[in-house]
Amino acid sequence: MRLKLLTVFLLIYTAHSFGQAKYDHITNYKVYLGWAHHTPQDWVIIRKFDDRNKNYYLLVNPQTLETKIDDSSFYQSKPMTGDEVKTFFKNTPYQKALRKAEKASITIQDAGIERGLPQETGISLTADLCPSHRPLDRRIFMDIFNEFNKVEKPVPIALSVTGIWMNKHQQDLAWLKEMQAKHEIYITWINHSYNHRVSKSAPLKDNFLLEPGTDISYEVLETEKDMLQNGLLPSVFFRFPGLVSDQQLVYSITGFGLIPIGTDAWLAKGQQPQAGSIVLIHGNGNEPVGVNDFIKLLQSKTQSIAKKQWLLYDLRESVDEEFVEDK
Repeated sequence: MRLKLLTVFLLIYTAHSFGQAKYDHITNYKVYLGWAHHTPQDWVIIRKFDDRNKNYYLLVNPQTLETKIDDSSFYQSKPMTGDEVKTFFKNTPYQKALRKAEKASITIQDAGIERGLPQETGISLTADLCPSHRPLDRRIFMDIFNEFNKVEKPVPIALSVTGIWMNKHQQDLAWLKEMQAKHEIYITWINHSYNHRVSKSAPLKDNFLLEPGTDISYEVLETEKDMLQNGLLPSVFFRFPGLVSDQQLVYSITGFGLIPIGTDAWLAKGQQPQAGSIVLIHGNGNEPVGVNDFIKLLQSKTQSIAKKQWLLYDLRESVDEEFVEDK
């Protein structure tokens, strides 16, 4: 009996210590749009899948942009078309963010939402984890924790992760999950595609996800499945590899129910962050210049951080607040 209780305890601890249960027998994973209700909250359904003879939804809170996985039997629900979802939830921050991202879809680089609220005295930090042979640049995470832990804990950061990076860097991924389990950081996991293919010679219109023959469903859904199998919770955000897209690709991503996120401050390119900026660095070891610039930025803000006059913001809250009604 004691052994059984210990086994149950370990299973519960494993699920909660990393903040998200693992789903390692996923089948029938697919886009599924609809409405779900569990008093008092309405949710947007964006995915449906089976695991160990149970059916699950990936749900989005349309007011806060938070996501969660839950047993579908807990909800009153109905399927909807994309247009029906847009109409039913049209006044929510979620749909407003999707509409803004679509309006910015014409440019071939940096489409999507580039910044949060300009009155914020701080930034939203995003770090991309593209495929790399180098290890995770752990300085980023240690430095933000050391700078902010007395005034802001856990420290929020958004990580754009690729399927290939997850599969090739299991030790680094475990380290990040441990930091989150210790409440040192809080990670919003952004879908960054599965393969993140790139050509050094192809023009942008035929590069990254615009490469001819790209299977966008695979790039999006396989990454989400890998997140779930690794105990990560997919967010409602997507970042285009290389920040490269076209209008059709942007609408494909919003059709998955995801909000494209760009940046107005790619540090390695010399772009300086402003109040409310969505800052981009690369945490995969391939961009030491951007990481060094961010560490210098932190050092320059030490006194402001101590006085809570310059903070890191949760990407979901930063984007969500811009679209709250009556603002």
